[in-house]
This record gives sequence, structure tokens and C-alpha cells, in this order.
Amino acid sequence: MPHASWIPEAHCAVAQSLGVVGDAWDLLIVRDVTRGIRRFDQLAIELGISRKVLTERLRKLEEHGLLARHAYRQAPVRYEYRLTPRGQALVPVLVALQDWGDRWLLGDGSATG
Repeated sequence: MPHASWIPEAHCAVAQSLGVVGDAWDLLIVRDVTRGIRRFDQLAIELGISRKVLTERLRKLEEHGLLARHAYRQAPVRYEYRLTPRGQALVPVLVALQDWGDRWLLGDGSATG
């Protein structure tokens, strides 16, 4: 995992992508939002993540255009998070990562299908 001071290579799409979603929490948040877990408290409980870290990661994912915040209650204001088209484009990457993990980390590594 790159260090906080790590700067992605300017002309490498993999390095640039890791600069956006290279933290495990980032991908787990996107995974859970994809599964329908969209509210802050739900995400915190499901992931077992501190509120501070979750706030930071949600803000980062919003800034990079992967998530959009929508108010679902006005008083007090409460938000839920939804994938943007940019975030939805990341879903096939998560599916590929899950398939890889199923085969090589949870399975026996044999060819399937």
C-alpha cells in the first residue's frame, strides 16, 4: 500500500487509480454502497470503521466524483451516499477483484468455468 506521501506516476493509469481508490476502505465503501448500504451509520457499523476515518473516506470519494451525497432527512439533515456514473464504472473492477479473491485466496486456485 502506498504511503501517505506517495505521489502517483503522472502517466500511469494504475498508479493514478490507486491514488483515488488505493486504500482498502475506499473499495469497501464502494462495495457496500453498491450493495445498498448508503447511510453513514449503516456504513460505520457494517465496516467496523471509525466515524473519523469514514468521514474522511466519504469526503475523498465525493471529491473524486465516485459518490454523491443526497439528503434523506431535513431536520436534522441526514445524508445517504449513492454511486455516480464514475463510481458505477468501478463496479466491474470490484467484481473482477472478488473473482480473483474467490479463486486465489478463498478457493484452491484451480480454473473455474
